[in-house]
Amino acid sequence: MANILVVDDELGIRDLLSEILNDEGHSVELAANATQARVARNGGIFDLVLLDIWMPDTDGVSLLKEWAASGQLTMPVIMMSGHATIDTAVEATRIGALSFLEKPVTMQKLLKAVEHGLAKNASTPAAKPAVASIGMPSAGAAHVNDTVGSINDVGVRPLASLRNQADSMPDAHQDFDLDRPLREARDGFEKAYFEFHLAREGGSMTRVAEKTGLERTHLYRKLRQLGVDLGRSRRG
Repeated sequence: MANILVVDDELGIRDLLSEILNDEGHSVELAANATQARVARNGGIFDLVLLDIWMPDTDGVSLLKEWAASGQLTMPVIMMSGHATIDTAVEATRIGALSFLEKPVTMQKLLKAVEHGLAKNASTPAAKPAVASIGMPSAGAAHVNDTVGSINDVGVRPLASLRNQADSMPDAHQDFDLDRPLREARDGFEKAYFEFHLAREGGSMTRVAEKTGLERTHLYRKLRQLGVDLGRSRRG
């Protein structure tokens, strides 16, 4: 889970990005303008910032310059705009922005950009020792225990936890009672199908929507109709 700051003066965009990122398990803080973004940055440390360029008080590029000059540009920043020119995007990149997202931001592009930004953040020198320790050493069992300890330190679940999760997931190959009426048999299959994908994706509705090809609203409605326990999927 990452700590992400979303800075955008449009309420609809803030709500949309927050919903998607929260659904992915991230902690999201919102700022409607540069003033709120300054307060948030001064009061916390973020793994990633999504920063709008055109804002009413101070534009995103100017705020990026402030953070760079004050030594606060310690996290990847992804710029966003629907009207920015190539020169603006180049300037932001020169100052220190990681990448640029053009509005309207699609879910696929957002998740790809966030994944890239967090991977970039994880590869910074401060994080390298912990990441390097994840690699399997060539020497004895004592080193294996050290490696597992290091993995736990950086927030990766221990192997036993992963095995337990795998054991509790629905089987991909299930038997169904074909003597039932078609509607009941179909509902039973669909429920097992969605439960399987929810368990495999850790309860992420965003990823399940992508996997199954359904819109999120349709997916929520379908799961409620089938009686799928969303709370159980997330706890799993």
